[in-house]
Amino acid sequence: MRTTITKKYQVHIPKEVRKQVGLEGHGKVSVRAEDGKIIIEPLSDSFVALGGAFKTDQTIPAEEIRNHIEYGEEAK
Repeated sequence: MRTTITKKYQVHIPKEVRKQVGLEGHGKVSVRAEDGKIIIEPLSDSFVALGGAFKTDQTIPAEEIRNHIEYGEEAK
């Protein structure tokens, strides 16, 4: 199938393709480059899909989050 890239680099995903991958309505996707191709994949209802969904006054540095995930260390 063919589609158009707008001046703002927006792309319309054809209905048939959306149905094949289960992309419904408004949602989040993962975009990456691989072997000269652009890969767009729908994100499932997982922790990663929640990115940016919640606001907080307290931030935790990414390194502390990584340490907690990788080594089970408590965040300070």
